[in-house]
Amino acid sequence: MALGKDYATQDCSLARALEVVGERWTLLVLRDFFYGVRRFGDLCAHLDIPRAVLTDRLKSLVAAGLLERRPRPSGHEYVLTERGIALWPAVFALAQWGEHEFGPPAGPRRVFSHADCGTAVTESGLCPHCRTVPGPADLVVSLGPGAKRGHRDDPVSVALREPHRLLTPLT
Repeated sequence: MALGKDYATQDCSLARALEVVGERWTLLVLRDFFYGVRRFGDLCAHLDIPRAVLTDRLKSLVAAGLLERRPRPSGHEYVLTERGIALWPAVFALAQWGEHEFGPPAGPRRVFSHADCGTAVTESGLCPHCRTVPGPADLVVSLGPGAKRGHRDDPVSVALREPHRLLTPLT
């Protein structure tokens, strides 16, 4: 019997959030949108996700108001909405928890720095220099000491080898 996609008997905000972002692949798809990925093919190549699954996740995220589908001269692209961008603290916190609990001994795979001053933010997202918590548009992601360098050659992985401001289109 297939598992349902909702938690109808739960009177809980976390349950409602999981109905939107709790399926396999969804948080990784959202992570890539924060990195600046906007096209279906780039998502497929970077995530190694089945096309049918990605199609389903994108439709769900658009329906939930986290992504907007926009026409382009060569097809279309997807862009995070304000509602989607509001998920950044949760995505960042979960990634930081993953680094802390399961990260490589050499250090984090990715480092996030405040674009205004160049200072790496703490695990809580605080810029220790400016004493602010920058939003995703004010962060630069770079490879950290624990990153596997050059083990993937898809366009997103290649682009992310260089420091990149979040939410800025990669390609």
